Amino acid sequence: QVPLAESGGGLVQAGGSLRLSCVTSGRAFSTYAMGWFRQAPGRDREFVAAILWSTPETSYSDSVKGRFTISRDLAKNTVFLQMNSLKPEDTAVYFCSLKSNPYGSSFDYWGRGTQVTVSS
Repeated sequence: QVPLAESGGGLVQAGGSLRLSCVTSGRAFSTYAMGWFRQAPGRDREFVAAILWSTPETSYSDSVKGRFTISRDLAKNTVFLQMNSLKPEDTAVYFCSLKSNPYGSSFDYWGRGTQVTVSS
């Protein structure tokens, strides 16, 4: 069972905005952090943003800093990615991820992804 479910992807023109959501379900694990990654065709999966579940300290890749905002709703076990000033190079499948402990750098759980397409 995939414990993470993304939504909110779609087609948008350059300069537009989208808001992605990811809700956790069927959880039998703790949450240390949640993050968003993306993978464009022919490219490796890359880090986009992450948020600590308790603080909420955030981090962003340089390519999205100032345009994307990650946030979370503890009561709803949901993490969001607000994407503004979208560019064609933001086109990718966006994956939600969950890190259950502070050890190492790998995230433990992944969603199936949601497609974001930005037209020029």
